[in-house]
Amino acid sequence: MNDPQIQSLLDDLKNSDATVRDRATEALWRLWFQQKGLYGWEILQQAQTLLENQQIQDAEAMLTELVGDQPDFAEAWNRRAVLHYTQSRYRQSLHDCQKVIELNPIHFGALHGLGLCHAMLGEYREAISAFRRALEIQPYSTLNQRLLLECTARLS
Repeated sequence: MNDPQIQSLLDDLKNSDATVRDRATEALWRLWFQQKGLYGWEILQQAQTLLENQQIQDAEAMLTELVGDQPDFAEAWNRRAVLHYTQSRYRQSLHDCQKVIELNPIHFGALHGLGLCHAMLGEYREAISAFRRALEIQPYSTLNQRLLLECTARLS
């Protein structure tokens, strides 16, 4: 978190100019995907291609092997969390999202995913907490704002 480049991007996520926020969001995703260089990026791309071709088990095996080989590669955990979520395996997705956040506390995508999983499980207080944490990083995220309101309404 002491990286000046990352701090600058985090500051840009709070900028009132949508273009500045979008550039910062893209730059952070690029940094996260490229954390392990070309090696990690290529495996993530291969897994995505498998997913797009409905080869879910092969994609999951590839991502599981990647997190086994590179347990500090937050985006590998995040991609597997997304896979679990799309397969309605919310507890497994939660576990992977929590690992991402442990490795990268500013990962707004994993915080959003955490909120989605909790919401799908009817755990609205936990979902609200996750969406609030995501909004601390990306305060202009209308999606997280809406989801937070929806979960709050479900508690009423």
